[in-house]
Amino acid sequence: MKAIIISFRRGKHTQKPRHFNIQLENITTKANALKFINKKIEWKSPAGKIIKGIITSTHGNKGLVRAVFEKGLPGQAVNTEAEIK
Repeated sequence: MKAIIISFRRGKHTQKPRHFNIQLENITTKANALKFINKKIEWKSPAGKIIKGIITSTHGNKGLVRAVFEKGLPGQAVNTEAEIK
C-alpha cells in the first residue's frame, strides 16, 4: 500500500529526525488508521537505499499515522511516497 510522508514530528522548538507523520492512501478516519499500527513501512531513496520503520500510532482524526524509522530520513523524503508492507 502506498503512503505519503507529510512532515517530521515536531514541537515549537524541536524536531524529531526519526519520527514522521504519514498520510495513508484512501484512509480518511482515525478508526481506519488504527488498523495499520505495528505495520512495517519502507522508504526508498533516489539512490536505491531502503530505510525501514514501523507505524506506532495515529495522529489526529483524519487518518494520519506516526511512523518511527530506524535511521532519520533526509529532508528530501518529505512529500515522497513510502510503501507499507
